[in-house]
Amino acid sequence: MQIVKVSNPFNLAKSEIFNCLASETTINRLVEIYQINNGNTPFICLVNGNPVLRAEWNSLKIRSNDHIAFIHLLQGGGGGGSNPLRVVGMVALVVATVASYGAASVAWGTVWGATVAAGVSIGGGMLINALVPPPKPTLNGTSYTVSSQSPTYSLQAQGNQARLGNPIPVIYGRHLIYPDFASQPYYEYIDNEQYVYQLHCIGQGEYDIEKIMIEDTPISSFKEITYEILPPNTKNTMFAEDVVTSTEISGQELLKDEIIGPFILNPSETTVSKIGIDVAFQRGLYYANDNGSMSDKSVTWKVEARKIDDEDNVLGEWFVLGQETFSSNSHNAIYKTYNYDVENARYEVRATRLDEKDTSSRAGHEIRWTSAKGFINAEHEYGNVTMIALKMQATNNLSQRSSRLLNCVVTRKLPQWTPEKGWSEPVPTNSIAWALADVLKAEYGAKLDDSRIDLDTLLYLDGIWQNRGDTFNAVFDSKLTVFEALSRIAKCGRAVAFLQGGIVRFVRDEPKTIPVALFSPRNIIKNSLSIQYIMPSEDTADSVTVEYFSDKTWKTTEITGVLPESTSENTATVELFGCTNKEQALREALYMAAANRYRRRIVSFMTELDGLIPTYGDLVAITHDMPSWGQGGEVIQKDGNKLTLSEPVTFSDDSVHYIALRKANGQLSGPYVVTSGNLENEVILEETPNFEIYTGTSRERTHFAFGPADKWATMARIIGIKPRTNTVEITAVIEDERVHLN
Repeated sequence: MQIVKVSNPFNLAKSEIFNCLASETTINRLVEIYQINNGNTPFICLVNGNPVLRAEWNSLKIRSNDHIAFIHLLQGGGGGGSNPLRVVGMVALVVATVASYGAASVAWGTVWGATVAAGVSIGGGMLINALVPPPKPTLNGTSYTVSSQSPTYSLQAQGNQARLGNPIPVIYGRHLIYPDFASQPYYEYIDNEQYVYQLHCIGQGEYDIEKIMIEDTPISSFKEITYEILPPNTKNTMFAEDVVTSTEISGQELLKDEIIGPFILNPSETTVSKIGIDVAFQRGLYYANDNGSMSDKSVTWKVEARKIDDEDNVLGEWFVLGQETFSSNSHNAIYKTYNYDVENARYEVRATRLDEKDTSSRAGHEIRWTSAKGFINAEHEYGNVTMIALKMQATNNLSQRSSRLLNCVVTRKLPQWTPEKGWSEPVPTNSIAWALADVLKAEYGAKLDDSRIDLDTLLYLDGIWQNRGDTFNAVFDSKLTVFEALSRIAKCGRAVAFLQGGIVRFVRDEPKTIPVALFSPRNIIKNSLSIQYIMPSEDTADSVTVEYFSDKTWKTTEITGVLPESTSENTATVELFGCTNKEQALREALYMAAANRYRRRIVSFMTELDGLIPTYGDLVAITHDMPSWGQGGEVIQKDGNKLTLSEPVTFSDDSVHYIALRKANGQLSGPYVVTSGNLENEVILEETPNFEIYTGTSRERTHFAFGPADKWATMARIIGIKPRTNTVEITAVIEDERVHLN
């Protein structure tokens, strides 16, 4: 006999296997010999796959050809926190027969692992969805560190900023954004007025810009702002955008014969073709006469520069950038900018005053060096990126703080596909389907060609999503994988993306009525069927709260979906990234709650190459006598509409009975209404099927499934297909139409 000791049902690779030569013994004797209870943890015993109660452990005789499995149940640790025993106790296995350790591996490993992956403990409740896993508990789908928060989804980080080292944002649908700086803003003074120049990056691709605002005020209210929207592959001609400002120069006072500097102007491996010098007369420039009038005062200063290399070594002598004199009789602050053209090189700069400062109380005669700017000599090609260039005059109407609160409401433009015309020109859309296609086709995505994408299914799903009002509106501004991006987008449409045969395909969790395949005892490998019942526990959620980013307030809000007869004692909270609509959020909350309540049976079985007919999410019909899912077999003879079956079938009461037939390609035909024949294995079809019912011997005969209405088979959705040499392991979740009511 073979004995398997499973100390950790979540790690079968570390199980112990023993071969016992005894011809007859008891379970208690085996426990003693092989020290099964050495860890003092609860364990169960399966004999040939069937659980045996402890009351029988001393009386049931174990024979030499039996297979014994001892499975330890994990205990919770650490004083009342998570209790794995409670999780394990949620699962009750009903195994038709288990003939080997390998079959036990299927029951405890593959199916159990699939269920754990489908269940997520979120916000105080356990939430399970076997077909479309619940969203991960992350911050609005983002993964930002403290130093790199999203300006879109973080209230603390809202505002314009230069997020160096972060990806250029990709926006789908309609959304409010605070665009990042594409280059550092800089200031200059014209006629004693301060102007700030900002270049913002909206995101990759093309956008329809609905609104541009400064905080909550439309930009049209600020007459001092001029701007230009730069579509992809367009150059900015409003101002020089690559300007560096020396951080060391910050308002030092210039005095006669005192040299301020030198300060390095531009970074290594850059050259500038123009240098800008800003000076300020913060107390004004004047002399107060006895009669109260103001006389002119003048200041003369000099700014010098010299070339340096990338290692800061001096390459030449100092030369005068400019020697300036300025006169005024104003007691108001005065700011001036002086620009000087230079040869393309790297520079350091210094400055000094050439005249004596009048220190009398009647004079305003102070000059301060406020900044030095270098205009880097470079040609910029931003490529497929939409930008906004702004020139803003500083006034009482526009403060320094508000100048960094530029925000826009934009809608992404994406091409749409049809088989007749191919891809269209980009149009504004919040379609889930074409966002998925863009992730797969774009340079910032998977870079796949059309042959690698299931475009027909996307077109079909786009029609469904548009009719339902399901959309995706979100900003991706952190690094993540293509598959994670696909997963987040698809979840808004109750769908899943998966790779099959080198093609990215999609399936939506929606009602399906026609099974693509029939599985019965004739094509289910003997002793391989197992059913897993995921029993509710005190942690199981009975309602779902969806957090979403509202398109009315542009803030995170929430809505709770409560099913009839729910107590709402346990509410799972999930964040549905990309959902901005209240009605859509409520539908998805009710859907998740329904899937959590009604889909709690997982069936697993082995079959031959029939298992390659369905794919993920497909509806299949399963007939099996063990769980009383109809009756199945083969058609062995056909005489007109009279079928002779390989198995006797039972007609009960006055119910209408049906028979479904499997075609040669594995697809299902029917079900057809039948009446009883003269023999127990004879039925009469009320209509003639439109395909050949094969009863010969050169290939498999036509399979059948029989029973009353809705009981001739059970319907299940495929959630796992694993080829195993000449066999295929299938995992499916039993379907329930109540999941699709919303």
